[in-house]
Amino acid sequence: MMNNDVVERIKQALGPAGWIDEVQDMAPYLADMRGIYTAHTALVARPKSAQEVAAVVTICAGAGVGIVPQGGNTGLVGGSVPSESGDEILLSLGRMNKVRSLDSANNTITVEAGCVLADIQAAAARAERLFPLSLAAEGSCQIGGNLSTNAGGTGVLRYGNARDLALGLEVVLPDGSLWDGLKGLRKDNSGYDLKQLFIGGEGTLGVITAAVLKIFPAPRDTRTALAAVPDIEAAMELFARAREAAGETLTACETLPRIAIDFVLRHLPECRDPLAEPHPWYVLIELTATSRSTDLAETLETLFAETLEAGIVRDGTIAATGEQARQLWRLREGIAEVQKHEGASIKHDVSLPLSRVADFITEAIAAVEARLPGVRPLAFGHLGDGNIHFNLAQPVGADGDEFLARREEFYRIVHDIAEAMDGSFSAEHGIGRMRRGELEHYRTDVELNLMRKIKATLDPQGIMNPGKLVDGG
Repeated sequence: MMNNDVVERIKQALGPAGWIDEVQDMAPYLADMRGIYTAHTALVARPKSAQEVAAVVTICAGAGVGIVPQGGNTGLVGGSVPSESGDEILLSLGRMNKVRSLDSANNTITVEAGCVLADIQAAAARAERLFPLSLAAEGSCQIGGNLSTNAGGTGVLRYGNARDLALGLEVVLPDGSLWDGLKGLRKDNSGYDLKQLFIGGEGTLGVITAAVLKIFPAPRDTRTALAAVPDIEAAMELFARAREAAGETLTACETLPRIAIDFVLRHLPECRDPLAEPHPWYVLIELTATSRSTDLAETLETLFAETLEAGIVRDGTIAATGEQARQLWRLREGIAEVQKHEGASIKHDVSLPLSRVADFITEAIAAVEARLPGVRPLAFGHLGDGNIHFNLAQPVGADGDEFLARREEFYRIVHDIAEAMDGSFSAEHGIGRMRRGELEHYRTDVELNLMRKIKATLDPQGIMNPGKLVDGG
């Protein structure tokens, strides 16, 4: 168990408001988003500055105590909760939630790691700017966690992942030293790009405490549409035509199967079926422009007319108001929250080259249905960047625990298909605890050895987020 001296020294370093040690008060920090992992700790440390983070890490490094950084605790692979042993300190960044500066001329915003994503979006909007990272959990996830997991979301097609949105970082290293890399430069060839070690590093190499992020001119016009298509091949053809017609104004392109729509309509009373008749597949398209001289409505209308005539699109609707657009997005965003009402689910987060998305979905659906008749596949997600959330809902009336006990079996089926098509078993959720076995199975010895060498060099004691992503130290 945890050395009491370490706990007391951390308490003294942080002051009375900087820690939690009552079991009932720590509980929200110790349950992962999916309820899969049970965690224990002697202390939740809640620093309010990078210097206090450094003080905690220095104490833990001196005693060889593990540290688990946590943001909004919205991760889906068990990467932000401690182990069951109780031998690790949980380091919550939630009190570090200041927007340090916003530079409109440089189009950057400097924020602390505990800033909630929606608050960063709002701060940018007040300056007539856009911070384009957008996730279903944006009302509670924090930017430090977003960067540590290289979050994706719905804007990747136009703006890239979290990695593409960060210009500089401030990081506390495993020995307690503080690296100030908060530069808002778009060109800097003065050596290794150190920030990239920590973006996507899942807190295993250091604790991100602040970041300089790119912001963009705010959109002056936004148009949202939902198209019904007969199959996933038609969905891919519609995306290709939308990309050609809309160019850089194509901001998002999401796909939804009919079963996902049915789930949402069944469990979210505020949602309505957007079209008169059901269709096998749907594509949600959003265009944005920073200049009103670009006629997005005409672009969408022409795209719909041409694809209807070609038989690619069977029906569709273009939102006439912001509220109608929100209703269309609610269909997409509601999928994750309603699945639990349909019983147990096994979730996959894969990415494919765009040329193989349709092949993957067709082959993977056939494979899982052959293995378990009655299983209900939901293949939905970010069509424009090749990231498909391939989730399996248990057969109706099946035992949920028995279904979940076959999790590894279905991981291998789905991930084998994705990897055989030059894809990845983890598109945006990361590795955490859940996907470590998959990482070791699918990545080469050269790749794994490089990761372990980086980990061992920066964190020789192996105290940063132990048991996550890759071993080292």
